[in-house]
Amino acid sequence: MLVELRLENYAVIDDAAVEFAAGLNLLTGETGAGKSILIDALALLLGEKASSDVIRAGAVRAVVSAVFECEGSAQKSIEKVLENHGLDESEDGSLIVRREIAAGGKGRVFVNNQAATVAVLRQLALHLATIHAQNESILSFDGPARLGLLDGFAGSQAEPLAAAYEAWKGFRARIEDLERGEQDRLRLVDLWLFQKREIEEATLKAGEDERLETEKRVLANAEKIYNAAMQAFDLLYEGDGSTSASMRAAQKQIEELARYEPKFQEALGTLETARISVEDVGGTVRDYAGGIHASPEHLAQVEDRLALLDRLKRKYGPALEDVIGFGADVARKLSEIENKDEILRELRLDLAKAAAEYLRAARALSKKRGDSARKLEKLVEAEINDLAMKSVFRVEMTTSEEEGNWAATGIDQVVYMIATNPGEPMRQLEHVASGGELSRVMLALKVSVEAGSKEVVARTCPERQPKAPSPAKAGSPRPPAQRTMVFDEIDTGIGGRAAEAVGKKLKSLARANQVLCVTHLPQIATFADHHYVIEKKERNGRTRTSIRAVVGEERTEEVARMLSGAKLTDTSRKHAEQMIKANG
Repeated sequence: MLVELRLENYAVIDDAAVEFAAGLNLLTGETGAGKSILIDALALLLGEKASSDVIRAGAVRAVVSAVFECEGSAQKSIEKVLENHGLDESEDGSLIVRREIAAGGKGRVFVNNQAATVAVLRQLALHLATIHAQNESILSFDGPARLGLLDGFAGSQAEPLAAAYEAWKGFRARIEDLERGEQDRLRLVDLWLFQKREIEEATLKAGEDERLETEKRVLANAEKIYNAAMQAFDLLYEGDGSTSASMRAAQKQIEELARYEPKFQEALGTLETARISVEDVGGTVRDYAGGIHASPEHLAQVEDRLALLDRLKRKYGPALEDVIGFGADVARKLSEIENKDEILRELRLDLAKAAAEYLRAARALSKKRGDSARKLEKLVEAEINDLAMKSVFRVEMTTSEEEGNWAATGIDQVVYMIATNPGEPMRQLEHVASGGELSRVMLALKVSVEAGSKEVVARTCPERQPKAPSPAKAGSPRPPAQRTMVFDEIDTGIGGRAAEAVGKKLKSLARANQVLCVTHLPQIATFADHHYVIEKKERNGRTRTSIRAVVGEERTEEVARMLSGAKLTDTSRKHAEQMIKANG
């Protein structure tokens, strides 16, 4: 969920920050005020291409940053992305992303205040937000994304299929290794023999490098360590006025006290325990000093051994355990070469079993997808036609069991087809729909998928269904949103009842997702859980855009402005108040 978005020297914004919340967040304002600037800025944080044109005139750079709160499966996916790129998580579990755009198109990216890349932003974006804008959809409408929507509607579990695919692919790769051309095989055998011999001759032991590093430090500083240990022993136990001797003397005096005052008996026991501990430490450092032998020859041997281990780690590491594991893997490969025919026979049996298992899972998933596709297209078509679009929507699925078409996602290809007007031919959704139409279709898709996933949970896991809710109290907290969805000017070309239908669908979608929407229509604005106004004003000869949340009378005034224009009337105010009350 997007918690905060901050812009500095971006377009006509000098410095602005806006805090968003769960539910339906609507952004309104005069035409040209810069409502879409926020969406464009968020797109940069999701990995979109940057241009120096966005830098405010007179500024050196533009900065866009955001804070996301992550929960559940999204948090785990984000943690994995961070781990894969060597980035640390924040202490509170939130995700902070920042992008700086400098003159010339150059810039920097930071994730949790650590340097990162645009590629990392794109990977994180998959788990943070989707933007459906007038000119593009940041939800990449490629094959996996289309399948993902259908599987989300069907409640399909693709993990077992992906595991079966990886198992099949692993057996196939091992067979290909064994069936390489003779020349390649001989060349690899020579290389593996050399690597195996080099690692075996080193007789490596796990943790040996760490132990030798410690030994090297001791040998290199033997004299200093010996003197420190013996001085400590002298002070603790052996020397005149040592701690042990002083404590023994104190014991005698306290024994004398205890003869007259029994309460010192406990103190005497405590002092005895402390003296024994001091003498034990003294004995330990003395024994340690006795084992230290300054030996330049042994130090040279340790350094040579460490140099050998470092060389092996550079070649086969990075850790010594990795080198040992690499040696074991090479030995396994050589064993397979020596027993090639027998192993190939076993691998082919395993490959056939893995292929059968994969096809079994893929066919089952394919059937479920086919059944769900028919249901989804009817539901989406009904939803789309509620949004002032007389469209025909179809989900076309092609299936091929040929090995060349196998993938971790299955044996299916899915395309979403639409005819946006009567009499027009069916074409791919992402190729023919205008920006406003695409936003509305994506809204219909998302609402349909959300409804389908709830139906699956209700049917298969009734125990997970919430109990009938008690009447909501004012100000009661909303369940945390799982994902941020952004719709830019979804209301293009609609009005009246269609606009109200769009508002209801956005409200429905916002029950389980955080939704941000730019709108010009008061019918939609009145459904907001949180309402923000974008304003453009001239100050000291410069144009500045600001963003502020409106509630109460201010919100009524903004909706009234949207109803009647610049000139507000009592009628428009009353109408706005009634609409907000009815749709809030």
